[in-house]
Amino acid sequence: MTQTPPQNLSSLSGADIIKLKSYLTGLLSRELDAEAVPLEKQREFVSKKLAETYERARLQLPNSIRAQIFKDVINDVVGYGPIQPLLDDPDVSEVMVNGPKRVYVEKKGQLTKTAVTFDDNAHVVRIIERIILPLGRRVDADSPTVDARLPDGSRVNAVVPPVAIDGASITIRKFSKDKLKVHDLVNFGSLTDNMAEFLRACVIGRLNIVISGGTGSGKTTLLNVLSGFIPEDERIVTIEDAAELQLQQDHIVRLETKPRSLDGAGEVTVRDLVKNSLRMRPDRIVVGECRGGEALDMLQAMNTGHDGSLTTVHANSPRDALSRLETLVLMAGMEMPIKVIRQQVASAVDLIVQQTRLRDGARKVTAITEVAGMEGETIVLTDIFRFEQTGVGEGGKVVGELKPTGIRPLFGPQLEAAGFKLGPELFGASVSEILQRGRR
Repeated sequence: MTQTPPQNLSSLSGADIIKLKSYLTGLLSRELDAEAVPLEKQREFVSKKLAETYERARLQLPNSIRAQIFKDVINDVVGYGPIQPLLDDPDVSEVMVNGPKRVYVEKKGQLTKTAVTFDDNAHVVRIIERIILPLGRRVDADSPTVDARLPDGSRVNAVVPPVAIDGASITIRKFSKDKLKVHDLVNFGSLTDNMAEFLRACVIGRLNIVISGGTGSGKTTLLNVLSGFIPEDERIVTIEDAAELQLQQDHIVRLETKPRSLDGAGEVTVRDLVKNSLRMRPDRIVVGECRGGEALDMLQAMNTGHDGSLTTVHANSPRDALSRLETLVLMAGMEMPIKVIRQQVASAVDLIVQQTRLRDGARKVTAITEVAGMEGETIVLTDIFRFEQTGVGEGGKVVGELKPTGIRPLFGPQLEAAGFKLGPELFGASVSEILQRGRR
């Protein structure tokens, strides 16, 4: 049914404005589709057509209201509606829509409520559909949750009624337009120069690394940074639920899962992609996150010649990360004794890097831990670096120090074979210890 513009605009009400914006959005969306305008020219096209439509309608609106309506309609047609300015703000790291009238953002680790609102719940659902449509995904009452991504790699999760009781919800974790390098993390205080040099040696030395951390702790950002150390001449296969990794190298094959179709067929899971990747002659396999039975296939790949693989898991400590991997392996449906699973994990994983979001919002690498093998039925872990909190400063800022433990890893010879002779001072040995070792 074709909408018509509202007639009585002499005294505009909120309902009038919503009706006008809905009419203009529908009209311009249809014109945009009919003209097949290239992506880079869509905003200019919509702005021009909007001005022409406004003139033809002979509407006389106050300049402030007219400008706001124009801005909202353009954002609805070629952007992501009311939250587009938040997505454009470089200081915003996360956008959270809790129904049409409550929108929150995270800035510098702190949550704040914004003045941004949607017209109604249907407006939120339209923006969700705009996000997921190019990805071939769907969301409705029968499939009320969806994971997706924006073109810049920002991660999106959306939930609609009946699961979302108070209205459709959108959570967008933004990625910086400027790709972070390791020196940026050092400048932020997330890790030290010595830790960065050690991790660089571990990646180039083809150690299998698991990045562990809680939700929003910065695991994917750290995975991006560490993957930047992979040499250019190696073939990399990345596997993700929603493609968000931003690797710098040229020789990359990016794989993304596929949800089941309306008839329940055609699903491609992370586990399917991990299995398939083994036939693609990868030098490195990078799995965005292990959260199911694919953990078993990942461990087997690490144990059968695919050294240098990287992945992330949700866990609050290195020891918890091992327990999590054990649980994920059991989700593969294999009847395996727990000791055998632990042997698989201990043999496959060389290093666990623990990423933590502290109470003040800061994100730090709080532990770099070696998986040193088995002792009986227990996996032995050795901290190489760790964060020691010493107090809480002004404004609730966490005070502490990232420092080495003084223990050198057992895989030191493997790093030396890769051309890295890391001095004892990098691991925190004192000057007297260094001189004593020299005399020996």
